[in-house]
Order: sequence, then structure tokens, then C-alpha cells
Amino acid sequence: MADQKVYKDYFFDEPAYDYHDGGYVKLQVPDVPENKLNIPEPLKPDKETDTDMYYTVVAQTGETQIMPGAKTKTWGYNTSLLGKTIILKRGKHIHITLKNKLPELTTFHWHGLEVQGDIDGGCHSPIYPGESKTINFICNQPAAFLWLHAHPCPSTAEQVWHGLATGVVVTDQHKASLPIPKQYGVDDIPLVLQDRKFHQNNQWDYQADYDPDGVQGPTPMINGTVNPYFDVTTQKVRFRLLDGANRREWRLHFSDDLEFTQIAGDGSLLPHPVKFTHMLITCAERAEIIVDFGKYKPGDVVTLFSDDTPIVKFRIHSFKPDHSKLPYDLIDLKKDEPETTKDTPVHKVVMSGMDEQVEMNGKKFNMQRIDSKQKLGNAEIWDVSNSNDKVGGMIHPYHMHGVQFQVLSRNGHDPYPNEHGLKDTVSVNPGEHVRLKVWYTQPGIFMYHCHIIEHEDGGMMAQIKVDSPKHPYNHYKLMDMDTLMTNFAKERGVKKSDLHLGGMSSYSKMGMKM
Repeated sequence: MADQKVYKDYFFDEPAYDYHDGGYVKLQVPDVPENKLNIPEPLKPDKETDTDMYYTVVAQTGETQIMPGAKTKTWGYNTSLLGKTIILKRGKHIHITLKNKLPELTTFHWHGLEVQGDIDGGCHSPIYPGESKTINFICNQPAAFLWLHAHPCPSTAEQVWHGLATGVVVTDQHKASLPIPKQYGVDDIPLVLQDRKFHQNNQWDYQADYDPDGVQGPTPMINGTVNPYFDVTTQKVRFRLLDGANRREWRLHFSDDLEFTQIAGDGSLLPHPVKFTHMLITCAERAEIIVDFGKYKPGDVVTLFSDDTPIVKFRIHSFKPDHSKLPYDLIDLKKDEPETTKDTPVHKVVMSGMDEQVEMNGKKFNMQRIDSKQKLGNAEIWDVSNSNDKVGGMIHPYHMHGVQFQVLSRNGHDPYPNEHGLKDTVSVNPGEHVRLKVWYTQPGIFMYHCHIIEHEDGGMMAQIKVDSPKHPYNHYKLMDMDTLMTNFAKERGVKKSDLHLGGMSSYSKMGMKM
């Protein structure tokens, strides 16, 4: 690999870091024994052929032993908490049966997957308790670490807090050919970064912890494990990082300021590897990093921190020397990136406000309103800005459903060094304009929003219709909020007038209807 700069700062505007929030909750290591890091097992296909893969994904309730003592009531996909990792092979026809065994409606949002709007799993696609549906699509996008999570507005945040989030790995031949760690569970490890507060009898209480700027807890929970350790048995380990928290930013660094190399972001490999000692990852973002433990000896412990709080300890065991060299050129994304379509307008997105006052382009989300349109096949420019003040404001992570985009610039300057791959989530500093090139490969109605999940529930969200004369998209029924609220009330056994979902307060305090 060519000589490279090692980045030793977190990027972004420090005055806007989440620890300046009035409601910030500092992470603390719980006073419990160390636990072996849970590695989500891969979900076994129901059937696989040379051309097709079949899965069943079940949203279910459960109880999980997270803390000593009473088990915590949790939700998960095909397990009691979080989920089994779903592996999709590029080029194959994917068939997934989605089952809801929860006591209330949910949706299955394929975050980062390029699929039609009726498959994407936004708030217009509820699956009610006891029901199921089957989705079908061709997986045709670069290898990446995506994820699946619930998205039933305005209860997305609460359902993710219950545990409905899991990794989705897209594989392809190009990435498999690279000299990178690839033995899942041994040297290829997902790390789902979350935080929780444990109440009486080790239970979670979302309503008690509710904050319209994002719910946080003091206890780091990595892959559903508190105070975790991982046994390092190979010199190099690839970690697939996912910020699966509702609100928290993770400012990551290893003990000894150990260098690590990022090879991939949200939706693809990076064109070139980028070296770090410190990395900030915001809500919903992913980063694949390779850590070389070669300078350590058996019995050593290397610690991963977020700020000054240890979140995972790596126990070093003996391993064979690994002299593999990472190539400087990882992927050529330009060959598949379309030219910007001429004479098309710039889409402008303004994320504004904090707490209950959050809006997008001066409005709160309305399920019946189409806020933007783009022709299928066009590559168009989106200008995404954050109107918060630099002092007292916050970083907003901006996510678009159903698409992977290219980050072009930040306030007219180059993106951060690790933003040159495909992305579906990009964070925007207060007062900043981030320009994106966006091209959809599938038609549909898709949401775009801040991924501080309480902000999207509170209305910092809009939706786009993508189609063309050759591919009209007129069959999709836009769900109305009254229907959703009626069902939530019925399922929770309360009158609709007594129903309380997190995002509702953001509308009611501003005198608006959802």
C-alpha cells in the first residue's frame, strides 16, 4: 500500500458533538462481570440454488440475559434481541417471507438496499400482528454492510429501542477476491453499537427515557452484550461497525492510539483505504475497518473506547503471522457512476430545529404528501443543509431510502476522506451544505430524513416519488396516519385519544396533526 496520511481527529464540528446536548447521557461501564461478545450467527436460508435464495425473517418478542439477574424483555429478528445476520449474494433472486409475531404492527425497512418502494419497508408497508408477506427482488449492488430495522412511523424509535435491528451483508466476487479478513465470526466481526438504560428488574422503559432529541442510555451495549470481550486469534480482524443507536455518536479509538484502516463505508468499498487513530460514526452509518494486532503478544488486552469509556476489550491470543498487503486501489466506482443529468433542478433539503421543533424544508412529515420527484435513471444533485447554529446546534445524520449516493462536497470543499464510497447516510454539521449525486435504480415512493430516530418520528422527514413514463409507479397506496394510529391503539388496548407514541408530542406541541 502507498504511504498514507493517518487521520487523528474525528472530523465534524466539535461544538456540535452530542456531548454538548443538555440531555446528553455519558456512557459508563456497568459494574458487572465481563461477557464474551455475542457474534450474531448468520441466518440460514430456507433454500438456496445457483440463482435464488429464500429466507424467512420473523419479528418476535423474547427475553434476553443481558445483565445479571432478571432477563430483559426484548424484540428481535429470528432471535430474542437484534437478529441473525442476513447474507445476500449479488446477482441472486432473493425471496424473503416476512412474519410479524409481535403484539403490534411493524415494518421491515431494508436500510441501504436498492429495492422498489413497496419492498423498502417504510411506514406505508405495515405488517400487522400474526400476518406475513413475501418480497422478491434481484440483489444487484456492490458488496456492503447494510441493516434491517423497524420503521413504523411514529414508533420507529421505540421499536428499534426494543431491539429490532440486525445486519445485512451483501457479498460479491470482487470483494471476496481481496486479501482482507473474511472468516465470519473469527476475523470478520460485526459490531452493532447501541446504548440502553436498565430500569427496575433490568427492564427497558422507553417512555421514561424519552427525549425528543434522541433517547440515550448510560450503558454501552455491543451486539446486545454489556462489558464485552473478544478473543483475538488472528493477527488482522475486520470489524463491520454499525451505529445502531437512536441518538448517540460514537467517537472511537483504541488503547495506545492503535492505527486502523477503513476499507468500506455504508454502501461499498472505499476507492482507497484510509488510515485512522480516531473515528466518529453517527447514527445509521457503517464503517468496515481492519485492525492489525501484530505488535501485541498473547495475554495483552487492547481496548476500544468511545471518548474515554471502554466499550470492547480484545484479549490477544497466539496467532500466525499475516504478511498480506492491502492494495491501494480497492474499487473503481466511477465506471458505474452515471453523469449528472443535464437541465435538472437541484433538490434542496433543509434540516431545521431541535427537540419538538424539528422540520424538513419548513414542514413536518405528512404521509399523504409527496415532497419531491425524480425521474428513474436520472442522476441529480441534492443540496442538504443543516440550519442549526454552529454553537448550540447539533449534527444531523441524513438518510435516503432505496438508494446509494455519492457525496460530492461539504461547503464546496472535498468530502471527508472516508466519504468517497457509496453512502446512504451522511451527517451534516450546523450551517453546512453537503452536495450529493443521487440516482435511483428502482422506482417507488421513498422517505428521506434525519436518522436521529426521534427526529424522524417527530417530523424531520419527507418523501420522494421516483418513476418514469416507462416505469410509472401508481399502484402504491399511501398509508394514512389515522389508520396506523387506530391500529396501534387497538393493539395496545387503549383509546386512540389515550395513545402515546414518541413522535406524537413533537406534532402536538407545535399544534399540528400527524
